[in-house]
Amino acid sequence: MTSPSAPLRVLVVDDEPPIRRFLRTSLSAQGYDIVEAEDGDAALREIHRRVPDLLVLDLGLPGIDGLEVIRRLRAGDPASPAIAALPIIVLSSRVDEAGKVEALDLGADDYVTKPFGVDELLARIRAALRHRLQRQGERPLFRSGDLTVDLVRRIVTVRGGEVKLSPREYDLLRLLVAHAGKVLTHRMILKEVWGGETDIQYLRIYIRQLRQKIEAEPDRPRHILTETGVGYRLRGPD
Repeated sequence: MTSPSAPLRVLVVDDEPPIRRFLRTSLSAQGYDIVEAEDGDAALREIHRRVPDLLVLDLGLPGIDGLEVIRRLRAGDPASPAIAALPIIVLSSRVDEAGKVEALDLGADDYVTKPFGVDELLARIRAALRHRLQRQGERPLFRSGDLTVDLVRRIVTVRGGEVKLSPREYDLLRLLVAHAGKVLTHRMILKEVWGGETDIQYLRIYIRQLRQKIEAEPDRPRHILTETGVGYRLRGPD
């Protein structure tokens, strides 16, 4: 990984030159060091040559597509543990809902839907980088706005008052905290919390119960955010 004093290195992988130019110009203006690849093969070669700090990856690539790139990266490389932990932001088309969900299930950190704005992409990049640092540090105390979760003592407080959660509610919240700022798909949550053996409606009920307990306005949540058709995202730490 790049040293803290150097610009963060971002690998942009897209087979459309105008999009690569747009991303190079926009991200370079924010101080990122940009490297480009036009297909999956070139991307994997570049990553094994020098692991970037973050990968921006189009799914619809010629040859090895984006999903296969994610699959290979998340399988890991014993010679370079950093490869498996590489933050990945997916670029997806508006109509490719299934591809977006599969990418997240394979281990992508987040996505933006084409056409997208620079501010949205920058926010997703910052969240993915924060999530990587959070996972490396694995802090025992999570704070986001008026929500605090003590992962050691298993105590949840909202606006200074302790909130009582059922064991299942706590397991669900702890999973969201562990991946704060990242989109978790319905399938991923069901697998981690229930072992995959339950209906998505059951998950919605528990999300609603959690919101009733930790949100000031459960119908307008600020902590547990819905990603329509995909899953849920917990707002990142302060």
